[in-house]
Amino acid sequence: IIGGGMAYTFLKAQGKEIGQSLLDGDSLDFCVKTLAESGDRLLLPVDVVVASGNPFDLGPDAVEAQVVPVDAIPADWQGVDIGPETRKKFAAAVAGAGTVVWNGPMGIFEFARFAEGTRAMAEALAASGAVTIVGGGDSAAAVEQLGFADKMTHISTGGGASLEFLEGRTLPGVAALQKK
Repeated sequence: IIGGGMAYTFLKAQGKEIGQSLLDGDSLDFCVKTLAESGDRLLLPVDVVVASGNPFDLGPDAVEAQVVPVDAIPADWQGVDIGPETRKKFAAAVAGAGTVVWNGPMGIFEFARFAEGTRAMAEALAASGAVTIVGGGDSAAAVEQLGFADKMTHISTGGGASLEFLEGRTLPGVAALQKK
């Protein structure tokens, strides 16, 4: 499952227009390759909430917002959350999982108006019965702010380090402790 800001680079790699949404141009080739290798196993948003401007710059109530399919993001708008159809799709995907590792919110959770995707993921994880590992400062803050922290198995603020650990990489701090 890929949602939140990272999803827009994958959508761009599929040839979709993403308007003013977040884009990691350096990762486009990686996204194209990953999409080709993963087939339908990689879940991306089918609809998103877009805003007419940056809510951090203008304020969340100063921007217009609407739900659009991912292939209809207006040129001057930016993605700020996953849409209702995507929320259902992602919730269904985690419903039967035994373990879920979650890194990164689904939208701009700092503003209630754009936190529904993140809330829906937290609710789905809480209801899933899965072992739930939340990694990263934003994700940890989101589940805390939304009242789901006590429903998660483990929460770590070390997002990048958590992912590197799961990849099997050596973490300098852990390596130093193991030498002692």
